[in-house]
Amino acid sequence: MCWSATADLAAGAGIAAVGVACVTRARRSRDLPLAALPLLLGAHQIVESLVWHSGGGSGPATVAWAAIALPLLPVWVSAGVLCAAPRHARPRLKVPLVIGVATAAALTFALVTRPVRAEIRGHTLGYVVDLPHPGLLVGGYLLATVGSLLLSGDRLLRRLGLLVGAGALICWALWELEFVSTWCAFAALCSVALYAWVRRRPPDAPDREA
Repeated sequence: MCWSATADLAAGAGIAAVGVACVTRARRSRDLPLAALPLLLGAHQIVESLVWHSGGGSGPATVAWAAIALPLLPVWVSAGVLCAAPRHARPRLKVPLVIGVATAAALTFALVTRPVRAEIRGHTLGYVVDLPHPGLLVGGYLLATVGSLLLSGDRLLRRLGLLVGAGALICWALWELEFVSTWCAFAALCSVALYAWVRRRPPDAPDREA
């Protein structure tokens, strides 16, 4: 994320608190994976504060950050949306889930076999991973995360997908070398919108478009 370890720590604590509220307010077990997403993203920002404190490099904090950002998130988001989606939307949501699993497998292999390094670049962190076919992997990653939200069959989740997708374009345009860090931070802040989604979900939400 931009700015400093303090900013990451404060943002992470705030987003994690929203995650706790989301999980507490969730009324259906199928909503829990998606409701817990802000909790994961808040923890992710706290991990990045440790990367700042360690001065970057390729230590445990960097590896932990990359493991969450790269292989875990595309599976978590696509699976969470599939679980929470109305019945009519679930068949099409299997596509981003399969893409997310395949992308995560390739990213996991890259992290296991190739080094990952964090670099402090002024007020941003950049992560260097030698990924094979990076364009294909980034495309799969965005299809699994943003694509699943857009196909969710829920108006609030579609709006969140549009917001996060726009954030991806902005972060890439402004911070190409620090894209992963800044976009993950942006997505974490946007996930506050999930609290509104959790609050409006009735205990027995009908399987139709919200």
